[in-house]
Amino acid sequence: MSDIANNQDDFTRSAGRQLAIFALSSIAGIALLMLGLSWASDLTSTGSGAGEAVDAATGTVTLVLNEEPPQLNSTKATDQVSMRVLGHVMEGLLRYDEDNRLVPGVAESWEIGPEEAVFHLREDARWSDGQPVTAHDFVFSWRTAVDPATASEYGFIMYAVKNAEAINRGELPVDALGVTAVDDRTLRVELERPIAYFDKLVAFVTYYPVREAFFEETGGRYGADADTLLYNGPFEITSWVHGASLRMEKNPHYWDQDRVHIQVLDHAYITQDPNAQLNLFKDGKIAYTTLTEENLNEALVQGWHLHRFMDGSVFFIEFNHREGRVTRNWHLRKAIQLALDPAELVYRVIKLPGYVPGESLFPIWLQGVESTLRQEYPAPTAQMDPEQARRHLAQAKQELGLAEIPPLVMLTGDNPISNKQSEYYQEQLKQVLGLDIRIDKQIFKQRLAKMTAGDFDLVLAGWGPDFDDPLTFGDLFASWNLNNRGRYDNPELDRWVRVAQSSTDPRARMDAFGEIQRIQFEDVVVLPNYERGIVYVEDPRIEGMVRRAVGPDPDFTNVRIVEGS
Repeated sequence: MSDIANNQDDFTRSAGRQLAIFALSSIAGIALLMLGLSWASDLTSTGSGAGEAVDAATGTVTLVLNEEPPQLNSTKATDQVSMRVLGHVMEGLLRYDEDNRLVPGVAESWEIGPEEAVFHLREDARWSDGQPVTAHDFVFSWRTAVDPATASEYGFIMYAVKNAEAINRGELPVDALGVTAVDDRTLRVELERPIAYFDKLVAFVTYYPVREAFFEETGGRYGADADTLLYNGPFEITSWVHGASLRMEKNPHYWDQDRVHIQVLDHAYITQDPNAQLNLFKDGKIAYTTLTEENLNEALVQGWHLHRFMDGSVFFIEFNHREGRVTRNWHLRKAIQLALDPAELVYRVIKLPGYVPGESLFPIWLQGVESTLRQEYPAPTAQMDPEQARRHLAQAKQELGLAEIPPLVMLTGDNPISNKQSEYYQEQLKQVLGLDIRIDKQIFKQRLAKMTAGDFDLVLAGWGPDFDDPLTFGDLFASWNLNNRGRYDNPELDRWVRVAQSSTDPRARMDAFGEIQRIQFEDVVVLPNYERGIVYVEDPRIEGMVRRAVGPDPDFTNVRIVEGS
């Protein structure tokens, strides 16, 4: 799914089910035993009791965002922070409910066949200015997303729609897209090929509607500020002070407003500092925060009820495969692969409950035919082998015609886990291979910009699922995918991605994913680091927050304030 910040921030999307893995790392487990505390203990205090985190009188829940949303134009958004916000203020044809099931959104009913899909829009779907959401709004949005002039990195996710890929490549005009407003409330979609997961796609943010007249009125600034967005979801943004705060209030025109029980989601703080977040929670200023290894013990000492959740994401080192980059050399990539140990990273460096050492770009929760994909297609692994790593390094130098490998730039986020992770890799690659790793720390938005520009040799990256199908990971390094920031290009991998896209036979599709996994390992496309676990605390006066791997996460649209807690 989408680009994610490499820290303990919140995440998005779910496999249509709640995911939770209750394994603890050895260090965290020992800490629990020493403190004599239980994960199931009640949250005994929220700090000062000032009541600012939860205000029952006004129906306000106060929260923190880890990052400034880089992009609230749904046709262009790529990151989990923006998608979390958009998931609260916008709604597509379908949405995920509190049980992580696909349910009607703007569409009250639909039919999907091998050649076309028809969606019937509900009469009471409204924009935040009271005007109806129509089929024309979806036609305009989808055309905008695939228009080459938009340069959307998510244009590829529309390729299930007839002619979308050809349009995105500049080979056809945008009005050739196979989507038609039969009337205001009927949307007809011609499919490029039979597709087994189209209903899951239309819940994704790139498929959200955009009203053309409003879009044009913003003069190219659509989604840049609170007043340059039009909302059709449960909330609307009423204030956005860039870099400081973002306030959402209940949208009075939302068709399903009876399920929205709070009036205000006030993201009164934007900070990724874990200690600042912990203190805000401790002082009763915010109703929810994630925890890091640095502040986990403090949470245990407070006796708070700790929640755990596997967020469905995979983190990895991505190489730059562009011409002229030394990391294009296979032997260099192989040397780096054999010099690193994901288990050491997880258990000795990160040291947080629920993290799983990385083995594959396909995470462990993805479903295969009869069991999980990874059970049916075990991930090939490479054991750390310094001597073999040095032999590959010598071969790389010979092929590159270099006496020494020049300094390699490792692009990374500027946050606690990224800092620890990049410094670990810097020291490890120096010690084993003698490589000079130059760490380039950037805030989230700038890291994304540098990734897109290819301004790196290696980058600490992460990916979360956009929809509930292995293809959301399987096509990430297809040559046409603009989220393939290192521009890896392999016709064999592309061929297997096409099989996974076009086949409706479950076994043929899973065989294709198995081949994609093999190629990614053998060609050292990326180096999986870990699958992320989230440890978090929430104010006991709220209930109904939903965690998911696919869809907006955390989702506060069903939250209630519990009196007397």
